[in-house]
Amino acid sequence: MSLDNSTERKTTTYAAEQLRTEDSFNQRTGLLDRLPITQRTRKILEWVSVVVAVYILITAVSVIGSGFGVATGGRAEEIFAFAQNPVIGLVIGIFATVLTQSSSTTTSIVVGMVAGGLPLATAIPILLGANVGTTMTSTLVSLGAAGDRNQFRRAFSAASVHDMYNLLSVAIFFPLEWAFGILERIGTWFAGLTTGSDGGMIATIFTAFGNVVTAITDPGANLIEAGAMAVLPPVGAGIAMIVIGVALILLVIKFISSMLKILLVGNVEKTFHKAIGRGPLSGIFSGLLITVMVQSSTTTTSLAVPLAASGKFSLWQLYPFTVGANIGTTMTAVIAAFGFSGFEATAAMTAAAVHLFYNLLAALVIFGIPFLRPLPVMGASWLGNLGAKNKLYVLAWLAGVFVVIPGLLIGITALI
Repeated sequence: MSLDNSTERKTTTYAAEQLRTEDSFNQRTGLLDRLPITQRTRKILEWVSVVVAVYILITAVSVIGSGFGVATGGRAEEIFAFAQNPVIGLVIGIFATVLTQSSSTTTSIVVGMVAGGLPLATAIPILLGANVGTTMTSTLVSLGAAGDRNQFRRAFSAASVHDMYNLLSVAIFFPLEWAFGILERIGTWFAGLTTGSDGGMIATIFTAFGNVVTAITDPGANLIEAGAMAVLPPVGAGIAMIVIGVALILLVIKFISSMLKILLVGNVEKTFHKAIGRGPLSGIFSGLLITVMVQSSTTTTSLAVPLAASGKFSLWQLYPFTVGANIGTTMTAVIAAFGFSGFEATAAMTAAAVHLFYNLLAALVIFGIPFLRPLPVMGASWLGNLGAKNKLYVLAWLAGVFVVIPGLLIGITALI
C-alpha cells in the first residue's frame, strides 16, 4: 500500500511540476517585474508588448518575402528546382521544424517565401512536413517521466499520439496532393475569395484589413530592406533580409507564446480541464482555442503529457487536444499573410490557407471515418508499451521518424 501511495505521489508531483514550470506558466518574470508599477499597469504593458510583437512578426514575414524576391531575382522556380520533388519538400519541412521546434515559425517563413516567388507546389510539402516536425517536442517532454515505468508508458503514449496522428494525416493527404493537387486548389479558391477581385464583400473586407496592416508594417520592412541594399549587393542583401526575418520570427514567436501564457494562464487551464472527457468535438475545439490563445501547439501537447502521466486522464480523452492544436497553430501563418498586398497577398494567403485546410480536412477525415479514428491511439499505445520496456525503442522511434524514413524516401524517389 505504501509503495502504491509513493508512486501516486511521485506521479502527481511530476504532473504538477510540469504545469508549474512550463515556460513560466504560473509565474511572471522579466523586466516588467522589476519596475515600480501597479499590477494593472503591468498587465496593460504586457498586452501592448504582445501587440508590438505581432507587428514585428508580420514585418519579419514581409522582410522575408522581399528578401527572397531580391535574392532569387525572380528565378525562384529555377533555384529551387531541387525541391520540386515533393518528398524533398516534405523532408525540408520536417527538418526545419525539428530545428526551430515551432511549426508556426516554419509556416510563417514559407508564407513569406511564397509571397516572394517560391512556387506553391514546392511550398505545400514543406507545410505538410512542418506538422510532423513539431511532434518531437512532446516526446522530449515525456522523458521527464522516465523514472517510473508506468508513468513513462502513459506519458510517452500521449506524446506519441501526436506523432501517429500527423503521420497518418501525411500518409493520406501527401499522395492525394501529389496526384491531384487538392490542397492547392482549395488554397487558391480561398485566397481568391479573400483577396481576389471577384471575392465580393468578403474580399473587400479582407483586402481593406490587409491594406491597413501593410500600411503600418511597410515602413519597418522598407527600413530593413533599404539598410541591407545600401551596404550589400542585391543577392547578399536579399539573403541578409531573409536571415534577419527568420531571426525576428524565431524570437518573436517565442516571446508571444510566453507572454500570452502569462496573461491567459487561468483561462487556458480552465479551458483545458473543463473540456476533458466531454467528447472529441469538445476536445478538438478546446485544443484549437488554447493554441490560438497562446500561439503554441507545443503548449497544448506539453500540457497533455503530464496529465496522461498522472493517470487522471486516458489517452482517448487527451487525443482530441492534439488534433485541435494542429488546427490552432495555423492561425499564425494566416496572421502573417496580412503583411502583404496585391499579388503578394494572394500568394501568401494561398499558402496560409493550404496549411489551414490541410489540418481541417485531416481532422474531418480521420475523426469522421470510424476505422481511421482509433489508429493513432492504437499505434501510440503500442509504442508506449515498447518504450516503457526499453528506452532504446524511444531513440529508435525518433531516429526512424526524423532521420531514417526521410532518408529512405529521398533515396527511393531519386531512383525513380
